[in-house]
Amino acid sequence: MNKIRAIKFEIGYLKNVPESCLISMGDTKVLCVASVELNKVPPHCEEKKIGWLSAEYSMLPMAGGTRTARQRSSSAGRTKEISRIIGRSLRASVDLEKLGKNTILIDCDVIQADGGTRTAAINGGFVAMMLLMKRLLKEKVLATNPLKNYVAAISAGIAGGKKILDLSAKVDNIADVDINVVMNGKDKFIEIQGSSEGETFDKKDLDELLKMASSGIREVIKKQKKILAKLNMDLQIQ
Repeated sequence: MNKIRAIKFEIGYLKNVPESCLISMGDTKVLCVASVELNKVPPHCEEKKIGWLSAEYSMLPMAGGTRTARQRSSSAGRTKEISRIIGRSLRASVDLEKLGKNTILIDCDVIQADGGTRTAAINGGFVAMMLLMKRLLKEKVLATNPLKNYVAAISAGIAGGKKILDLSAKVDNIADVDINVVMNGKDKFIEIQGSSEGETFDKKDLDELLKMASSGIREVIKKQKKILAKLNMDLQIQ
């Protein structure tokens, strides 16, 4: 199975927040919201005279169908790890010097989980970030567009001896191998995470999974471009 699940972006999902986006990938749904803290950056950015971008990821208690304790990015290990992955991935698309002394915040809340929540958060988070950048440019908070590339992510794995793209929770739960891949619009890798849950895998398997993931990411970026084109958002990035 080398196709991504149905993907949908709902822009302005929150009535009073234009920079909000509900992304659906299959039955996984993540609400992504971009905001900005003006004239405020972490200490290490003050020294380098750059802006910053960070992300916070959380999952609603019943998002997976069974209640889990409400998570906080400051205390839950998995939540903090995924928050950092989203932040790193999206920062790779931004020229931090062009942000000025401002911090971009991307909040990603999983309201329904069926596999691939972190990859969906990156895909939706990028669209929300684009929406925010457009407003900041219009309001002249930013002098020039800081975005360098599109960014998208997808999962792939091996289950039952078959290589599968964009794993649902059902498949992920039985997968022997599971990887998450983040790339930009120029086919450059940003992050690769992978592990064996059962059977081991060799370099040929990894190469095939990466090829499959790369193809899937290109499809996601096409979807991102399509929805942003409808909003007349030509920010001239690749």
